[in-house]
Amino acid sequence: MLSTYATYAAGAGALCALLVKGRARLRLSRAKYRSLTGHARMARRVASMIPFYEFGEDSFFRTDDAPEEVVARRRAGFFRLAAEYRERFPQTLAMTAAAREGLSDLQFTSAYRVPFQYSRFFRKHLAAGSFLASSSGVTVTDLDGNRFYDLTGSYGVNLLGYDFYKACIAEGAALVGELGPVLGAYHPVVAENLDQLRRISGLDEISFHMSGTEAVMQAVRLARYHTGRSHLVRFCGAYHGWWGDVQPGIGNPVPARETYTLEEMSERTLGVLRTRANIACVLVNPLQALHPNAAAPADSSLVDGARSAGFDRAAYTEWLKKLREVCTERGIVLIFDEVFVGFRLAPGGAQEYFGVRADMVTYGKTLGGGLPVGVLCGRGALMRRFREKRPVDVCFARGTFNAHPYVMGTMNAFLRRLESPEIRSLYAGLDGVWNARAEMLNRRLEAEGLPVRVAHLSTIWTVTYTRPSRYNWMLQAYLRERGLALSWVGTGRLIFSLNYGDEDFAAVADRFLDAARAMERDGWWWTAPSTTNKDVKRRILREMLGRRRVA
Repeated sequence: MLSTYATYAAGAGALCALLVKGRARLRLSRAKYRSLTGHARMARRVASMIPFYEFGEDSFFRTDDAPEEVVARRRAGFFRLAAEYRERFPQTLAMTAAAREGLSDLQFTSAYRVPFQYSRFFRKHLAAGSFLASSSGVTVTDLDGNRFYDLTGSYGVNLLGYDFYKACIAEGAALVGELGPVLGAYHPVVAENLDQLRRISGLDEISFHMSGTEAVMQAVRLARYHTGRSHLVRFCGAYHGWWGDVQPGIGNPVPARETYTLEEMSERTLGVLRTRANIACVLVNPLQALHPNAAAPADSSLVDGARSAGFDRAAYTEWLKKLREVCTERGIVLIFDEVFVGFRLAPGGAQEYFGVRADMVTYGKTLGGGLPVGVLCGRGALMRRFREKRPVDVCFARGTFNAHPYVMGTMNAFLRRLESPEIRSLYAGLDGVWNARAEMLNRRLEAEGLPVRVAHLSTIWTVTYTRPSRYNWMLQAYLRERGLALSWVGTGRLIFSLNYGDEDFAAVADRFLDAARAMERDGWWWTAPSTTNKDVKRRILREMLGRRRVA
């Protein structure tokens, strides 16, 4: 009887444990964003199943069943652009083609400027040059002497203008020139940088690294070390560098098993944070406020007109406050990854802009004064890499070029100039200035009936489209022809520097409008009246399935 009772009790206990585990698993599953980007393993699996196929000249211009008259306009416009590229950019294109053979990064970015189905034909005729000769003000000049308004922002580095960074590099090199490239010991400017960064971040201790990716790696490692917990939480679509734990889906050859990818701005996510005992830290990239739960926009994935973005400062501030509260309650380390947006929203970064304090903050890009750097700022209790009562239990992280004298010198020049009245004046009414510029451009686009709009987070912009066209990505070719320099993601991200004056911006807006008019005139935005974005995606799915059957 007793043994029977024990058997029943054991079975009931096992069932209860299974139910608890199942409930926790369901809660976690419901906190994931309902898209492939929110399900890393599924995204990897789907990516491995997508077959390659492409459109040659016969089909390139008619993949949406456009009338022959429209196809003819597209063809004429495309080859007119191609002829102009060859005439205006010969040296730049020739050097790009020669370098591509041995430069793997260039091979990757060249292949993914537009959707893969169109890429080879596009590259053959409208390849983008990747070499520049000089920069000045808000412009860059290629090897053929063509001057472009810079909308690349050097991946976010260029916050205050290229002339500003040239001066920082020259000043920094002079500051540390007597010491030179001595590693291990510190130049005295490090002490000044330390004081400035502690004041700006409001945090206790600093560590220097060679890149933003490294700084984030160290932040996560220290969070795990001090909490004794295994998992990190990242939000759907957010970018935190290219290392495995923060890139668990497409792009990472090895699955990340200790990473939760959850939905941002979701009460269900807060529920997971409140109930899971294995979460060491939460990573926030404030750039996601522009497009929550969506990956960084790029023209390579612009297969229809469904790209969307929009910044709601009040809503995102409220989300960060809730996140801060839950992390404090549960002893979870809250990390702001400001490698990209640091100093762009405010002199004190996203912490100042949103009024929410993190436990750790990472900076990079612009903070190096134009040279590569990563910085981690954190609370003293989290930054320590050893345990006083367990001397062999350490959290090791060092880098040969950490606190390199020339990087520290340029950082010192950047931080001192950041305090100058001239630079501070650029932040005065910053949101108002850039809100007005975006609104003005959108009004002009709407007035002319052009199916393009812009959304922005301060000086970081993305282009959205109001028609479900398969050719929205073609706009990048017209923008480059009109003298606007874009990064390899095309219209997905335009980054302005703060030194863009009204006259400079007006010139950019005029060129943008002119490019959009030409795009419309050449027929790329023709679409059948009843076509929807879902229709476009269904057609692409049928193409892929047909290709898989053939293969």
